[in-house]
Amino acid sequence: MLRSMYSGISGMKNFQTKLDVIGNNIANVNTYGFKKGRTTFKDLVSQQISGAGAGTNPKQVGLGSQLASIDTVDTQGSLQTTGRALDLGISGDGYFVVQNGSQQFLTRAGNFYLTPTSDTESKIVNADGYELLGTDNLPITIESTAKSFSVGADGSVNVVQSDGTSSTVNTIAIAKVSNPAGLEKAGSNLYRTSTNSGALPASFSGPGIDGAGDLVSGALEMSNVDLSEEFTEMIVAQRGFQANTKIITTSDEILQELVNLKR
Repeated sequence: MLRSMYSGISGMKNFQTKLDVIGNNIANVNTYGFKKGRTTFKDLVSQQISGAGAGTNPKQVGLGSQLASIDTVDTQGSLQTTGRALDLGISGDGYFVVQNGSQQFLTRAGNFYLTPTSDTESKIVNADGYELLGTDNLPITIESTAKSFSVGADGSVNVVQSDGTSSTVNTIAIAKVSNPAGLEKAGSNLYRTSTNSGALPASFSGPGIDGAGDLVSGALEMSNVDLSEEFTEMIVAQRGFQANTKIITTSDEILQELVNLKR
């Protein structure tokens, strides 16, 4: 009787967490490069009533459930064509590398901007001003005297000078880690490495090299959240939450009946 009440409480807590993850997924359905979360459960502990014997199975009563993991599902999001030169998408594995001071972060959001850092040069940055890094581990800079620039499918940043000459100033880096699901979300579409994700490589590769994905210029990767799937999971979580509240209500009614026996 009391075991069922505490099992119901554990179930309610877990389904509330599941609803929190679903709510965050739906809120980021239109966030560039967002990777949805997934909640998994496992049984809490089982109370042993009697052990297994010759010809008899063990008798155990479960005492509820607990949160097993909140996974980041890093599947490919759809690419939306924008035609903007600094909108970049990755088709395949890997992340853009951005830098803020001495800190390096990973991101799949490819909406970058050109911002002047001095009278002579500009840098490619994200929406928060973090510098986009090239394969040489340095920020990608473009001279202010350049007439135009473009980003090739191989990640090369090509600059055309006022005299018509062109040159490649750098190549956009694509970084891979051994376990992408182990990355920690740092907010603002950024990820940081953890002990379970593996460290960043000492040197970065360009797109399409060493298993890295291809670069798509003029396109942005959308969120991989599927609204129909999230709404279905939300209904399942809601019904699971309601079922666990019913367990608590039923256990309370049984306790009330026991109390009434004294009257």
